[in-house]
Amino acid sequence: MSTTPRNTARRPLRSVLVALLGALVPLLAATVLTAPAATAGPRAAEAVPTATLTEVTNFGTNPSNLQMYLYVPDNVTARPAVVVAVHYCTGSGPAMHSGTEWAQLADRHGFVVVYPSVTRASKCFDVASPQALKRGGGSDPVGIKSMVDWVTRTYSADTGKIFATGISSGAMMTNVLLGDYPDVFAAGAAFSGVPFGCFATTDGSEWNSACANGTVTRTPQQWGDLARAAYPGYTGPRPRMQLWHGTEDDVLRYPNFGEEIKQWTNVLGVSQTPAATDSPVSGWIRTRYGATGDRAPVEAISLQGVGHNLYAWGMADRALTFFGLDGSGPTPQPQPGACKVIATTSAWSTGLTASVTITNTGTSSVNGWQLGFTLPAGQTITNGWGATYTPSSGSVTATNATYNGTLAPNSSVTIGYQASHTGSSAAPGAFTLNGKACT
Repeated sequence: MSTTPRNTARRPLRSVLVALLGALVPLLAATVLTAPAATAGPRAAEAVPTATLTEVTNFGTNPSNLQMYLYVPDNVTARPAVVVAVHYCTGSGPAMHSGTEWAQLADRHGFVVVYPSVTRASKCFDVASPQALKRGGGSDPVGIKSMVDWVTRTYSADTGKIFATGISSGAMMTNVLLGDYPDVFAAGAAFSGVPFGCFATTDGSEWNSACANGTVTRTPQQWGDLARAAYPGYTGPRPRMQLWHGTEDDVLRYPNFGEEIKQWTNVLGVSQTPAATDSPVSGWIRTRYGATGDRAPVEAISLQGVGHNLYAWGMADRALTFFGLDGSGPTPQPQPGACKVIATTSAWSTGLTASVTITNTGTSSVNGWQLGFTLPAGQTITNGWGATYTPSSGSVTATNATYNGTLAPNSSVTIGYQASHTGSSAAPGAFTLNGKACT
């Protein structure tokens, strides 16, 4: 959303936005704003150019004059899934397109990405007005719902696979969309947000200092009731939610993370006691509620010592796993063996993030493991998580961390790394587990 200083009750919107612009400099500096390649009018069935960002106009009811940008991959699947990727304050649809890896993930898995874009001066989404916090209320959520409807009509999208994700203001809108339209969205992933209704105002202001400062607290039932009140009488299934927050967030303070967990565990009717807790990356604490797997009803990731601008390349891949979309593409899966490894990469011009999942398909536990693999030529590991990596290029050995050294039969562990590359961003190969070849 917007930046506000510690211990300040409220600031004029202009100064808030100026401060936020400074907070977003790291993200914006890495973002290349590109003009849309084409414009598509209403009912332009299959006419949107593929593999390029396109603005779609006249897409339906749009009370707050949002812009709609669309990315359709060359290999779009029949009845594709749809991901709505919502930008931060001062951002735009094109900035969200070029500053995150959702388009690259769409290329890999065949889904469609919608990038809503604000035209009001603040470039912040409306997550505060009474109109925004009600289904069909006449603000930004209505326009975004129209975008989803346009894609569903044009591409015969799978209405059971509509997802929302966003950063800061976009994370708050993700919370709002899941509250307003629980019958539309299957799941959401919110990076540095606040609970549905926390930012509510009645005076026309876009900013709520009490919520931003983390001083708005409610019981789980009260939070849940707020979300349910957006669509009175709805009794159908509710979307799952993935939440991300940095402990040093000084824009939307860390207590909001706990309040979001309260809200969505209540909305989904699951215990506030985690069903599983782990640390997939050093400094991360991941808790899952209602189930232990990758598609738990609620998943919450806390990043120790990280501020508001927590989003980093590779995180969208984890959200994709939570959505359940990472298996929909053409990537071949290895056949079962004594050990099995699945490796994927998400690349940009000179770097990449890799995710490596190791499964023990044997009949006895592995106590202490070393995974050997070969990096493609020109790749050099710059940092990693879940293991130590030596050397940084060529034939690499990843040695288990203290917390994941035991692999029971049929259990898995996921590790990862970032690497630079000189052209090839392919996944590693030639895997061995404690010297034994894996498939």
